[in-house]
Amino acid sequence: MNEFIFPKDNERSKQMAAYMKQLFPFAGVQAPERARLTKDLLKASKRLTFSELIDLVTFYYNKPEREYQYLAIDLATVNVKRLSFEEVLCFKPFVIEKAWWDSVDAWRKFFGLWAFANLEEMPKLFDSFFGAENFWHRRIAINLQLLYKEKTNTVLLKKAIIYDKTTDEFFIQKAIGWSLRQYSKTDPKWVKEIIETTALSPLAVREGSKYLPK
Repeated sequence: MNEFIFPKDNERSKQMAAYMKQLFPFAGVQAPERARLTKDLLKASKRLTFSELIDLVTFYYNKPEREYQYLAIDLATVNVKRLSFEEVLCFKPFVIEKAWWDSVDAWRKFFGLWAFANLEEMPKLFDSFFGAENFWHRRIAINLQLLYKEKTNTVLLKKAIIYDKTTDEFFIQKAIGWSLRQYSKTDPKWVKEIIETTALSPLAVREGSKYLPK
């Protein structure tokens, strides 16, 4: 498979790097254009063996420009439903490499999609992130079921929230609030009870209460 190279847009790359606090260099390719340019590569990746796929993900993830990390995660995500539990876990180390909210939340989508398609194994995947030393891994545990609606395992969601309720990390407290806010669309009573009976941070409460009836 030939190496894919993003075109450079120097002006836009500066803007994108500034938005991401200069943490990463950018080629300057925005999401819609990136999707168009990589469509054929993503389609072709579905014919790869698992070994070939993870090698390709590793190759692009190690390239400097941020768009290549997005591409690597896209490659994993378009193939996620054909992966086994053991294969999915092989992608866990990527979460804390070049980690920031954008890549971590994209990886959360990858793991969340697999778990939703394999609900009987979802608790086992949750346990792989719950209580992890690195807070980015724990953010995935908190937000793993973000779009599960009525299929949310509230026992696991509550477990993740309580574990990190006093963690002094913005991205953890934001994740708690995000998970509560999202689930409040499905079960506002449950979310209200959690907020009223658990000593959550002001940020988590503010975010989690956004859609609750006043």
